[in-house]
Amino acid sequence: MSERLLKLETSVTPATAVRALRQLATSAGWNCHRISGSRLVDRWAIIMPIAQATRSLGLVIDDGPLAPLAVQAHSHVQGSAGSICIVEWLIPDSIEGDDWRLLLKHWVTRHPRCPWRWTFRERSLIGFLLPVFRRSRRTFSDEGIATERGAWPPSDTPAWPPTDWDLSTDAEE
Repeated sequence: MSERLLKLETSVTPATAVRALRQLATSAGWNCHRISGSRLVDRWAIIMPIAQATRSLGLVIDDGPLAPLAVQAHSHVQGSAGSICIVEWLIPDSIEGDDWRLLLKHWVTRHPRCPWRWTFRERSLIGFLLPVFRRSRRTFSDEGIATERGAWPPSDTPAWPPTDWDLSTDAEE
């Protein structure tokens, strides 16, 4: 099975990102399991990169129409202060574009704040002119999420889970 990897840089914490997907999966009645581990990241100190390990959290959907979708999130300190949450989605090719966009839209609305927007203080700590901020907004926009000012939270989100999905689980069969 082929799959694609989508990397989103967000302003929410890794726990919040994984919790939002877990809430969507449990409200749809799907089984899922947690994954955790560590990841090697580079942190820049003055002019030299220093390799460090960071904790990663994740979730894998085991059944339902979106199985085996997986998400993994970790925080990354770009410079000497402040962190960016990197959320990596492993999307199987069996998930159609509309189904993926609907899941992502619901995932975005489950966050307590806009995931592609940072406060002035956060941007100042991380590095005000880094390309991360524009790249994050562009990535969300490329995935079909309205990122204009005032477009968050989306008001046109349909009900979750969609009525046309087969929500039966493999355990019931």
